[in-house]
Amino acid sequence: MPKYTYVAMDPKGKESKGTLEVASQNEAIGRVKEMGLYPTKIVEVDKAKEKPDKQSKTAAKPARKKGKRGSINISIPGLGGRVKSKVLTTFTRQLATLVDAGLPLLRGLRVLEKQERHPTLKSIIAELALSIEGGSTFSEALAQHPKVFNRLFVNMVKAGELGGVLEVVLQRLSEFMEKAQKIKGKVVAAMFYPVAVLVVATAIMIILMIKVVPAFRQVFEGQAMQLPGFTRLVLGISEAVKDHILTTTIGVIIFVVIFMLIIRTKVGRHAWDKFKLKMPVVGPVVSKVSIARFTRTLGTLVSSGVPILQALTIVKETAGNVIISNAVGLVHESVKEGETITAPLEASGVFPPMVISMVDVGEQTGALPEMLLKIADNYDDEVDNAVASMTSLLEPIMIVFLAVVVGSIVIAMFMPLIAMMNNMSGEGGSGEKE
Repeated sequence: MPKYTYVAMDPKGKESKGTLEVASQNEAIGRVKEMGLYPTKIVEVDKAKEKPDKQSKTAAKPARKKGKRGSINISIPGLGGRVKSKVLTTFTRQLATLVDAGLPLLRGLRVLEKQERHPTLKSIIAELALSIEGGSTFSEALAQHPKVFNRLFVNMVKAGELGGVLEVVLQRLSEFMEKAQKIKGKVVAAMFYPVAVLVVATAIMIILMIKVVPAFRQVFEGQAMQLPGFTRLVLGISEAVKDHILTTTIGVIIFVVIFMLIIRTKVGRHAWDKFKLKMPVVGPVVSKVSIARFTRTLGTLVSSGVPILQALTIVKETAGNVIISNAVGLVHESVKEGETITAPLEASGVFPPMVISMVDVGEQTGALPEMLLKIADNYDDEVDNAVASMTSLLEPIMIVFLAVVVGSIVIAMFMPLIAMMNNMSGEGGSGEKE
């Protein structure tokens, strides 16, 4: 009899995992529900992992799709099972429109499957339709693809199913994803200019150091004169870059790899995320984006019928910043103990007084979801203003940076030339006197 591993949530939002030995996936779903849990992921245990000695015999056989039993694994080379957020947002909006128009969910998925051009998403939509035909709910089918549909997506759909308002939840979800995509696009667009300037500055420096500066070195070597210290420094850097370009490139790559490994650690990630929030010019944008994301995610989940503790757990996992995530964790513990949301938000030192006051008013009036969404809308405008301010500040800073870098190299090369010209004019003047 096959085994199934499951991940489920209890009514308080606590996650639990386990293994069941049942005949089918649908039976596993039923067993988990009988335990008073809400399944978010149920996958059949891979038999190849259980019996390594038989793995070599089955390795040469092509992978086959599974029927209605178990999860369906379709491997598409070069795609890795990932779907871009823009593609997923479009799919969600289209599905919401079809369901809202009165089209049955299964038929809507079949329509979208036929017109979908993204191969990975097309195969996933087909699997969703098969799961629903097999008796699974839409949320249970979505939970089988955690790389594409995160817990926020799955739990909102689950809340819509339980409340009988799936079309409303899909509309809210599509609006949420569109606004998140819009904010991301604005930040990426704002960062394009400084990144482009850095790339150009780096290219200019490499050309100067490899081609231009060595030409000046040949001129200076024929002259019996003491070069200024700054010129000798630039010549030394040029020689190191030119003669050891492979070593320099490897060194840069090693530095980047070490940095990436450090920020993957708990301490490193905490320090890096805190630095991003406190960073000059860029910090206010990161802070406002994080607050907008937190309030919109929590507000959308709670307004869709997701229990507050479960919603806070999801927000903590999708915060995108460890500092914000830790603050949400404190809120979760406070609510779990029967306390308010406001106190831990204020204690975190991350959220501004305006956000704390509006959340407090929302709690006292019983309109917390609406207030959270109002905060998110307000911070969307704040992000626009912050991005505009950041761009206006970064443009002159990057121009000055580029001018200083190139100007320093030019000055270092022309200082000896000016000294040589002064010596020649001095010698010419003394010769005329004689």
